[in-house]
Amino acid sequence: MDIRYDQSGEDAIYAKWEKSGYFNPDNLERKGKPFTIIMPPPNANGSLHIGHALFVTLQDIMIRYYRMNGRKALWLPGADHAGFETQVVYNKKLEKEGRSFWEIPKDKLYEEIKEFTLANKQYMESQLRKLGASCDWSREKFTLDDDIREVVYSTFKKLYDDGLIYRAERPVNWCAKHQTTLSDLEIKYEEKVDKLYYVKYSLSNGNGFIEVATTRPETIAADIAIAVHPKSKWAEFVGAKALNPLTKKEMPVITDDAVDPDFGTGALKITPYHDSTDFEIWSRHKKEIELEPISVIDRYGKMDPSAGALSGLKVKDAREKAAEILKDSFSREPEDYNHQVSVCYKCGTVIEPRVMKQWFVKMTDKPNKGGSSLRDLAVRAVRSKKVRFVSSRFEKEFMRWMADLRDWNISRQIVWGIKIPVWYCDGQDNDVCRSKEGIIVSESKLQKCPYCGSENIRAENDVFDTWFSSGQWPFATLMSKSGDFKKFYPTDVMETGWDILFFWVARMIMFGIYRTGKVPFKTVYLHGLVRDKDRQKMSKSKGNVVNPLEVAEVYGTDAVRMSLVIGSAAGNDPVISEDKIRGYRNFTTKIWNAARFVLMDYAEPSRKPSFTARDKADLKEMEKTKKDVAKHIEKLDFNHAAEIAYHYFWHSFADKVIEESKERIKSDDLKDPSRRKFAEADAEAAKEKLIIILSECLKMLHPFMPFVTESIWQNMPNKTKKGNMLMIEPW
Repeated sequence: MDIRYDQSGEDAIYAKWEKSGYFNPDNLERKGKPFTIIMPPPNANGSLHIGHALFVTLQDIMIRYYRMNGRKALWLPGADHAGFETQVVYNKKLEKEGRSFWEIPKDKLYEEIKEFTLANKQYMESQLRKLGASCDWSREKFTLDDDIREVVYSTFKKLYDDGLIYRAERPVNWCAKHQTTLSDLEIKYEEKVDKLYYVKYSLSNGNGFIEVATTRPETIAADIAIAVHPKSKWAEFVGAKALNPLTKKEMPVITDDAVDPDFGTGALKITPYHDSTDFEIWSRHKKEIELEPISVIDRYGKMDPSAGALSGLKVKDAREKAAEILKDSFSREPEDYNHQVSVCYKCGTVIEPRVMKQWFVKMTDKPNKGGSSLRDLAVRAVRSKKVRFVSSRFEKEFMRWMADLRDWNISRQIVWGIKIPVWYCDGQDNDVCRSKEGIIVSESKLQKCPYCGSENIRAENDVFDTWFSSGQWPFATLMSKSGDFKKFYPTDVMETGWDILFFWVARMIMFGIYRTGKVPFKTVYLHGLVRDKDRQKMSKSKGNVVNPLEVAEVYGTDAVRMSLVIGSAAGNDPVISEDKIRGYRNFTTKIWNAARFVLMDYAEPSRKPSFTARDKADLKEMEKTKKDVAKHIEKLDFNHAAEIAYHYFWHSFADKVIEESKERIKSDDLKDPSRRKFAEADAEAAKEKLIIILSECLKMLHPFMPFVTESIWQNMPNKTKKGNMLMIEPW
């Protein structure tokens, strides 16, 4: 063995692992039942960050441990096209190049993004290898693979046939910068201080007015009613007519329990196309409200001609001008109002609710053929413990989110993604054709209308929300290889970040049970967000970002992995710093040096070792330690498992057992002819004890620190090595 451990050899070690074919469970003789993890597919639009290094480490620990325990361990890797996120990244790239995203033809833009994504995907996979991910690359999948796409289409068709997919004009979250809708989970809320305006809406009969508080005077031109809370002081005016202070049109005064009596005055202006609550109120009172809803804000966030004098202005400017125009209609001075405003989670643009024809999934309705809703399927699975959360805190959050679930808008107005498999018939018989609302199919292509035979059909322009396709990831990936679904589904553990519990985990549970009748995974482990030594969130602007690949080049991958595991518990945010990584590089050195000492003068014993009582106690302690490590790994308590292995090797094996053995190995009695025979036997026993404990320590540490342990294993004597790689040695 070299004097020092050289981490530059890690690539060569990984190449040997991969070449052996042992990452593929089909190549291993294993009688135990499968153990399966489907890798959360990283977005194929950039480099891996420290959060990726954490998930790779935790999942690799499980796979390596269960592979050594005789299970058919499958870790299926993949990458996500990450529709909206990737398009945002590519848009920024174009801006730096001085090119306009919106001026490139859509087909050309799609091909450019595809080339960009596939190049990033290849680079990202090389980084996964660098981190030691022992996943089965022969099964690697991409969310845009044809077979994945077809599974996604068939799920869409099944949902539609079951009455759980529909297309309707409903309020959606619209980002004017990115020109697309976003789901409720893709918006964030920021506290803002706006003006609260109190506006008088005079009654048409001249008998007074209703005072309405609003932060959005620019949309008054689109008002079609006044709604009051049943117990407000304005309830006596229900049934009367009020005048729109901008258009002077008559509007009915209605009552609805949805009006918040604690906001403003207890009266609400109803602008259905610019507020989801207003839309719901209007939907319930269509018979009372004769005016048709209109929009006064266009897709670019500017006032349209329907806004009259405000036409062409940006919303913020229009608000100020509307306040000037309405000044005489104010019942009191405007006041500052702190409230939460929804913004795009990527660019911070204020979200404008728009009513658009979109595709929605019913989350709480039962299928038309009977059965449970998507929500009920998931809730029942969690309550019955068919899906178990490692932290009860996340189970409670899951249930809370499920209780407030609304229908999910799954269509996006972007270029990069999976096209929704719907065609529209523009043939001569379209007026009577059954397909006028769209032809829903489970394939990717359609040549003619199956109802009227017309070839004059056009495809849907929208693409799926990325989470619609990735929500099917566990069963879609395993359906792509014959026999895999039956053998490896449901999977054992879904390990991912807590921040995508609702984006992804909840939807995988719903879709998995809906499509297959089985849960997609049995256990959910949610890791935290990696923070710096001051527990600050990592960001480029703060300059505290740790690049896992760069520090691995300096200190070795094993040091990075250990620094991520120790101090990391389910749901808690682990802390990492270069000092911490440097400390575990020292541990790597300790392992290497201890192994060099044990192997330096080792030879096959000439007789059966005669272990002392102390030897037996040391071996027993080692066995107990291994059992403790195994117990904690199986409980998914990786932090304590790693700590136990670390402290045992350094403080028990290296500092005590090895040091105490040195006197026996180099005893002066070896030079005394009268004592030499006994001394040689005792030295051999000491050496044999050390080689046994070292061997077991390498196994115990391998899931956490695969590179240094495999490097040492290749230097172990044949008696222990038996010609195999450590990664497939029996635990």
